[in-house]
Amino acid sequence: MTMALWCVLVAGILPVVAAGIAKWGTVLDNNHPRDWANSLGGYRRRAYAAHHNAYEAFPFFAAAVIVANITDAPQGMVNILAIVFIAARIGYTAAYMADLSTPRSILWAVGWFATIAIFSAGAWA
Repeated sequence: MTMALWCVLVAGILPVVAAGIAKWGTVLDNNHPRDWANSLGGYRRRAYAAHHNAYEAFPFFAAAVIVANITDAPQGMVNILAIVFIAARIGYTAAYMADLSTPRSILWAVGWFATIAIFSAGAWA
């Protein structure tokens, strides 16, 4: 299995990690599992927002890796770009939780452009 495909797995886990950070140490009502988010503040609320954004970024990234694989894109380049995506998403989540809006936006853009590059990598081969 390629590194890029392993990165898809990591990208699928990242939203759960962000949600876990948001939930850690809070009291949850399992009868109303989504209502707890309304009471969050500070870094927990931002971690919850990063959780949602990670789910939004995941389908495009996963599709890009699959497209790169079926178009015989240069695997080494795809692997590097997938790692860049994961690093950007981790940095994005950290910047979001730290309330660093400009670095957060830059890291979001890095991940987005890495995904576009992965998706179109087969055309460069």
